[in-house]
Amino acid sequence: MFELKFSPSQITEFANKYSYPKTEDELIESKEHICKVGYLTKSQLKKLCVWKAARSAGHVKKNSQEFVKKITAFSFSTSDERARIESLTLLDGVSWPTASVILHLYHKNEYPILDFRALWSVGSEVPTQYNFKFWYDYSEFCRETANKNKVSMRVFDRALWQFSKENQEST
Repeated sequence: MFELKFSPSQITEFANKYSYPKTEDELIESKEHICKVGYLTKSQLKKLCVWKAARSAGHVKKNSQEFVKKITAFSFSTSDERARIESLTLLDGVSWPTASVILHLYHKNEYPILDFRALWSVGSEVPTQYNFKFWYDYSEFCRETANKNKVSMRVFDRALWQFSKENQEST
């Protein structure tokens, strides 16, 4: 179902060329604190949504502070993979791709980001509607590939994004 469009030996090369706004660094730097407290605040969620999906970030304000805290705490603590990802989509402003960013950046386990660029780099179309099976299969493919090539999920994700940026024709 998924197949890397470039040689695994090029993962680090593409990841090293990756460049994205400074906001990403700020989000990554907050991981230790968020993992320690075990949830996101509404302002942290908004900052993340602005980075991933600026158009939907305005919807985050519809969530109460308590709802954001409860949903993200549940997602970070449950052992059920389906509940982990799908619970996050209960938050206004959070779709599957944004939920994948939350897990990618702030969960103790490694998760890939659902993104049209990354999916293109592994030979997959963006589905008309995401579902658990697609997300789980993609997550497992990315984990296996990253582990086999001894890179972190963040490095692998950056390589997928950068490869697409350099090679995918604009739509």
